[in-house]
Order: sequence, then C-alpha cells, then structure tokens
Amino acid sequence: MSLADDLAAASTTLPVRLTRQKDGSLGGEAVLAERKAFLSRKKLAYKCKARVDDAARVVRFWEILVEKGSGVSSGMDDMSPGFGFKAGTYKTGGKERSGSIEEASRLFGQDYSYQWDYAAVRTALQGVAAAAGYGWETVLNPKSV
Repeated sequence: MSLADDLAAASTTLPVRLTRQKDGSLGGEAVLAERKAFLSRKKLAYKCKARVDDAARVVRFWEILVEKGSGVSSGMDDMSPGFGFKAGTYKTGGKERSGSIEEASRLFGQDYSYQWDYAAVRTALQGVAAAAGYGWETVLNPKSV
C-alpha cells in the first residue's frame, strides 16, 4: 500500500474523507454547519488537499475554511436590515492553525451551531506520514500542493 492509500484510509475516521483526485492528489471537503431559513442560507465548509512527493519523501498539505451565505437578512448576524448578500472566505492564519472555532446564533427560530478543531485532520495525517518516514510541509496555496 502506498502512503497516499494509507492517508486515505486514515481519513475514514476523521470528519473529512480524503479521495484521490484526477491530478493524483488527495482531496476532501466537509460541511461543518449549514443553516437554511426563510429566504436565507448560510454554509461553513472545510476543504483540504494533500499530495505525496515520493522523490522528496514529503507530504504537502493545504487547508481552508470557506463560509458562504446568501438571502434576505433579518437584521442579525452583522448584516444590515433588509436584503443582504454575504460571501466570505477564511483561511487558516499563517501556515498552520490550532485551536477550535465555535459559533452559536439564532435566525428565524433555528439554531446554527458548530465546533471545529482546526488541527484534528492535519495532526492525524501528520502522524501517518511520520510513521512512514515522510516529512510534512503545509502550504498556503492549493496550487503548491
């Protein structure tokens, strides 16, 4: 079994399942939170990408949190009253980020809550790479993977 197969197998116990992409890398995406309310939609997703470089014996890894929202605002959640559209992208600070993110809010009587540990996926995959004798490199651009 190759290291890429080992990483994909290890991801089955994680919130993000890695699958082989057309370009040979491993990629995964998980929806952390989603809220659909009266004419409003908000979604938070985690994406990651990894590539095993056998020649250099290193795994290159990239990750991002993406928040997208659209619809009619109720005047809450830092949007102005009336109609509003919001789209945002949040990248992990620096090359790596540890800790967790939590949010709990209320819109039209529906709860929108999530808790996410940034380092959970990265740490688990780093352990698999280290056990195989590979180094680890976190990159800021998905094209660098």
